Amino acid sequence: LRFSCRRGGGLVQPGGSLRLSCTASGFILPHFANAWFRQAPGKERESISCISNKDGRTYYADFVKGRFIMSRDNAKNTMYLQIRNLKPEDTARYYCATDPLFACSSDLDQDYDHWGQGTLVTVSS
Repeated sequence: LRFSCRRGGGLVQPGGSLRLSCTASGFILPHFANAWFRQAPGKERESISCISNKDGRTYYADFVKGRFIMSRDNAKNTMYLQIRNLKPEDTARYYCATDPLFACSSDLDQDYDHWGQGTLVTVSS
């Protein structure tokens, strides 16, 4: 794996917060578009956020609604996803990924590579 991804939370109560992280090895994160995806049970994998290697801006899916913050520590070559006010519908496996070509212009998972192994987040009372 090109990423070492921490579990980042496991079981969390609704309204709680957590931070996920992925550390890249063998490549430099800012040279790629860096993205977070998630896949809920019974649903397709969906894009959460992306930091563009073209303009350096961070883009978010509409459903985020201010509850998700993506960031990157260049010195640590690590990307993060902070989530607050977790809801049961946030239950999913969360993935980090990179893309060398599209600079966040694509939200399709098939356009990304260098995937982490995924971290399961369960939000339940």
